[in-house]
Amino acid sequence: MSPPATIRVLVADDQRVVREGLVLLLELLGGIEVVGAAADGEQAMALAADLRPDVVLMDLRMPRLDGVAATRRLRERDPGVRVIALTTYDDEHSVMEAVRAGARGYLTKDAGAEEIRQALEAVVRGEAAIDPAVQHHLLDALATGAPAIAGTLPDGLTPREAEVLSLIAEGLSNAEIAHRLVVSEATVKSHINHLFTKIGARDRAQAVTYAYRHDLAS
Repeated sequence: MSPPATIRVLVADDQRVVREGLVLLLELLGGIEVVGAAADGEQAMALAADLRPDVVLMDLRMPRLDGVAATRRLRERDPGVRVIALTTYDDEHSVMEAVRAGARGYLTKDAGAEEIRQALEAVVRGEAAIDPAVQHHLLDALATGAPAIAGTLPDGLTPREAEVLSLIAEGLSNAEIAHRLVVSEATVKSHINHLFTKIGARDRAQAVTYAYRHDLAS
C-alpha cells in the first residue's frame, strides 16, 4: 500500500516548545500536513475524532490522559488508527507499553526529520516503524517472554501503578505507600493520578472496588 500524496498528522505533546517544534519540523517536510496539535491525551482523542488524521504522533507522558492510555482508547474506538509513540523514554518498559497499547511505531525525540518521515510513511503503508535504538528492547522482551510488562494488567496499568493500587486496597495512606516503595510522596501522588485516570476512579473507594474486581488486591 502506497502512502497517500499527503499524510495528515496530529501531534500530541504536553510540552508546548516540543509540540510547536514538531509542528514546524513536520510542516517543512513535503507531503505532510499537520492537521492539529494536542496538549494531552484527552485532547488528542477529541481532535482525532474530529480531524481523522492518518497518523497520530503521541507523547507517552502527558497529564489528564497519558499517551499509552490514549493510544489504547483510540485503537478501541478505531482499530484502523495509526499511532507512533514519540518520546524521550527508550527503556524496555516504555517500549512494550506503547506497543501493547497498539502503537505501530516508536521513535525517540532525538529522531531526525527524515527518520520521522520514513516512520510516518511506513505506518501508513501498514508496516511497523521502530527506532533502531530501541528495537533490542522488543527482542529482549520476546526472548524472555516478558508477559508481565503491562500485558496482563487491565486498562494499561503499569506494574508500578498496579502495585500502588494494591497498597491503596490495603488501606495505606500516600505517605505509607511512599515509605513502603521507598519513593517520594509526590511520586506516589503522580502514580495515583495516572492510575485513577486509567481505571476511571474518582476516589479511593472506587479504586479499591476496582482492585478487588480485577484481582489486584492482596
